[in-house]
Amino acid sequence: MLLHSIDEAAVRAGLSIGLPLANARAICPELTVYDADPAADLKTLNDIADWCDRFTPLVALDPPYGLFLDITGCAHLFGGERALLQIVTHALSRRGFAVSAAIAGTSIAARTLTRYTSGQIVADGAEATAVGPLPVSALGADAAVTIGLRRAGLKTIGDVAARAPHEISARFGADFTTLLGHALGRGDAPISPRKPLPDYIVEKRFPEPIATDTVIALTLSSLAKMLVAAMDRQGKGARQLEASFFRTDGAVRAIMVETGRPVTRPEMIDRLFRERLDALNDPLDPGFGFDLIRLAAGRTEIVVRQQRDLDTTVHDNDEISALIDRIAARIGGERVVVHLPLESHIPERATLALPAQHHLAAASAAAWPERVTGEPPLRPLRLFERPEPIKVPFASVPDGPPHQFTWRRALHAVVRVEGPERIAMEWWKQDGAALTRDYFRVEDAEGQRFWIFRDGLYESKLRDEEGRPVPANWYVHGLFA
Repeated sequence: MLLHSIDEAAVRAGLSIGLPLANARAICPELTVYDADPAADLKTLNDIADWCDRFTPLVALDPPYGLFLDITGCAHLFGGERALLQIVTHALSRRGFAVSAAIAGTSIAARTLTRYTSGQIVADGAEATAVGPLPVSALGADAAVTIGLRRAGLKTIGDVAARAPHEISARFGADFTTLLGHALGRGDAPISPRKPLPDYIVEKRFPEPIATDTVIALTLSSLAKMLVAAMDRQGKGARQLEASFFRTDGAVRAIMVETGRPVTRPEMIDRLFRERLDALNDPLDPGFGFDLIRLAAGRTEIVVRQQRDLDTTVHDNDEISALIDRIAARIGGERVVVHLPLESHIPERATLALPAQHHLAAASAAAWPERVTGEPPLRPLRLFERPEPIKVPFASVPDGPPHQFTWRRALHAVVRVEGPERIAMEWWKQDGAALTRDYFRVEDAEGQRFWIFRDGLYESKLRDEEGRPVPANWYVHGLFA
């Protein structure tokens, strides 16, 4: 059992990460120990990252204990870089976290500074001067590289930077040379934000936290108007919207809605979020109140203007799309589907269910096989997701229908039959297991119509191991109206 992480008191007592627990207890008998939980640490780091979204939308994880915040163009909103740094560090310190933070022109330089100092702000171009006095271990390179540098007499980052780059690369590799260059401000490794940057963001901060539903609804309405005004200047509408609620205790709740068509009206955005909030299984809990509410358009599209005064089709399509959006906001977009035809004779593969919000236009233009006038339908109105087995005591062979069958413990006497209709799997999809079905449209004595099929043919393969014939398997696949 080894020490996974330690606090400042343990460092002062002479303990270090990786030290065996028995040795640590011998050095410090009053040591308090907790089981390491990396999964909980990662969750806490993600929660802190959610809280940091209030400062900038570009937040990236730097496991196991670090975060990168790209504050380019954001610092002036909080009184400057120094004020922003103090806000972040003081807020996290009040919640019991040990915080080390720095601001620099490159992310690697800032991370290097946080390993041995805190609160430092480095001007652009001064990274080499700031990190030069730090020990080489501050770079965070592999232990073998750090030990090799010390053995070579290079104890500080400045000592390493004084060497020619080709000398460092020949001895310690190109990856370390790149890391060193980034720490010195010579280029930078791009960070990978946890969330994609939204196209448009509007937000409202409150000097006093709000907690009532009325104020929250009014705030969302005003933010919707601001968002629509910002998108309208570039002729765009929102396809994906996210409302984020930042509580005073650091918790963040995000609610997302999607639309089938670009939304350009604030009242529609307001209505979608009301539907979504009313349908939440876990209601929005303001706790001690929200001090920030943000509305973002994660995905937008250019709005195509259409003639809406005389064309009734456009109005109908708009109403259907709006209805689908409201239903999807309440029960989920994956539960509102449309069906598109596929080129397959296999019944369960002849249609494809897709979200209606994204495929409504394709469903409207889909070409389905037309029904022959005066003839009964070839396919049932209700098709089971999985064919249900039925018991057939006997049937006319080789291609005859059953005279009666038992389905769901009920006996049905067959009085009328249409078929068979033989359906076989495509030859390029058989993979040695050919599927052959003989379908029948049958009607029982009570007038109920079924779509049943026999799985397989009456051939030699329908025999057991001793060569005795076995009955074919029969199934009901759908019901006619």
